[in-house]
Amino acid sequence: MSYSYIKKPLSPQPSSRFKFQPKTKKRFASLLFGAGSLLFASAIFPILNYQLGYSTQFGQLKNPLSTRFYNRSDNILGTVDADYTQLSNWFIKTTADQSKILNSQGEQTYLFTIPKLKIADVTVTVGSMDLKKSLIQYPNTALPGQLGNTVVFGHSVLPQFFNPKSYLTIFSTLFKLTQGDEILLKYDQIQYRYLVEEMYEVTPADLSVLEQRFDGRYLTLITCSPPGTYLRRLIIRARIVDF
Repeated sequence: MSYSYIKKPLSPQPSSRFKFQPKTKKRFASLLFGAGSLLFASAIFPILNYQLGYSTQFGQLKNPLSTRFYNRSDNILGTVDADYTQLSNWFIKTTADQSKILNSQGEQTYLFTIPKLKIADVTVTVGSMDLKKSLIQYPNTALPGQLGNTVVFGHSVLPQFFNPKSYLTIFSTLFKLTQGDEILLKYDQIQYRYLVEEMYEVTPADLSVLEQRFDGRYLTLITCSPPGTYLRRLIIRARIVDF
């Protein structure tokens, strides 16, 4: 008895259902490109919007492009890997005496409100350096209601992430303040009312914003600008008024 073997042709393997066709690949690439462009725009647009708004908002008070505030001999970028949630890293030129000042005062607290920005009764700490936990008043500057300059720092990120209850984002929309806007400080059971007078920028090397003047009772708010960057410092100046 003889046997014969017939080789059966291999049946074609089914194509993977996950294999992309050329048109599908193009659509997928376009989708990724569109998503990347959207993310890029979401980061850049707020910065451009801030710059345009800032350039006109207080133009009648101070020229935002003044060479007084843009001294290119200063290192305006600061230290890239610095932790800017720590107040001691906010200025490039920090002398030994200034370092002592940062640690020379016991902690005190009071409440801070900006009705226009929906910031209500948040804590300002005098003597702390950690901006993740509160707003910080620079030590040895005037306390609320006193003659001199009360200097308060706050952290900022891109404006779309603004949360008035988070100290990491709390000053992200500070640039939206205009002349005459109200800021309230409640210290030692007394509430003080300040009205915004001017807004401008300085480099990280400019320490003049910490200086005291005793011809009135002033409030200075400081954050990084443009929001989400550490290039410059945005300064809001206000003066106390009666209720």
